[in-house]
Amino acid sequence: MQAVKMYTTAVCPYCVQAKRILQSKGVAHIEEIRVDSQPQERVKMMEMTGRRTVPQIFIGETHVGGCDDLMALDSQGGLMPLLNAA
Repeated sequence: MQAVKMYTTAVCPYCVQAKRILQSKGVAHIEEIRVDSQPQERVKMMEMTGRRTVPQIFIGETHVGGCDDLMALDSQGGLMPLLNAA
């Protein structure tokens, strides 16, 4: 399974929802990067994604986007193939 990295904050309902979706798909470990306690990480996240909001989710090297993007990818049948890509 691909590594999953998620930029988050302490109090973010969308982050919680995204984590639940990923865990329901069998993701055992999510590398969480807290941008509220590490402001330099928010700057890095914004440079990589062009977005300021959290969550910002990466599966392997692929930037999925936020929670809505993750749900859309799942509903289109694209989440599991991305998670299981070699």
